[in-house]
Amino acid sequence: MNKTDKHDYSALARHRSNIYGLLATVYRQEITSNLLYQIKDPQFLGALSDIGLEGIDDLLQNPENELLEDLAVEYARLFLGPGKHVSPHESVHHQRNNGQWGKLWGASTVEVKKLIETTGLGYSDDFKGLPDHITVEFEFMQQLTLREEQAWKEEDADKAAACRNVEKKFIEEHLIRWIPTFCKKVIQEAELPFYRAMAALTRSFIEFEMEEMNRNGNGVELRREGAR
Repeated sequence: MNKTDKHDYSALARHRSNIYGLLATVYRQEITSNLLYQIKDPQFLGALSDIGLEGIDDLLQNPENELLEDLAVEYARLFLGPGKHVSPHESVHHQRNNGQWGKLWGASTVEVKKLIETTGLGYSDDFKGLPDHITVEFEFMQQLTLREEQAWKEEDADKAAACRNVEKKFIEEHLIRWIPTFCKKVIQEAELPFYRAMAALTRSFIEFEMEEMNRNGNGVELRREGAR
């Protein structure tokens, strides 16, 4: 593996980290002016257009104050309640053979908590939510891919492969098991095109991540190349 290859892997890891970070922000809270500015970036809107998402351009033309208020109402209705809403927690959507799913603090919550802790990552002091909230899981992937990027920069193929192994495990055992179902429900329930577009983008990205991980293996190939 030459330096160009390592640079490409490093850049890809950074790109993936940026996407995970953006998606984490989308689902963390109501849309802010700063996030709205990022979403209006032509490159991001182009990505939405590339996967066939329509209607968001017209919505973004509304006056900012009006748009932020409408999106805040939509966010609360979709993800917070009161009343029927789409819970942004894995344990609610991740169907398990043992039946331990469909409510908060299910078996998936415990598994995610343990996995995050085994990597040495933790939670901010003011965090009051659950470990399997979609934002926490995306932030976890954001940090893993940042670690992978740094490993490539340090030309440490073994460390990079180890990062990818954890990424693959988390995508296989968690993200792909519930994110598509969650996104489908958001698309069905959203009244504004914004969250329909974000959910469709989220689902496409996670499914693409799974395909890429399956295509590239579990990281053994990277270790072998780096050892040459």
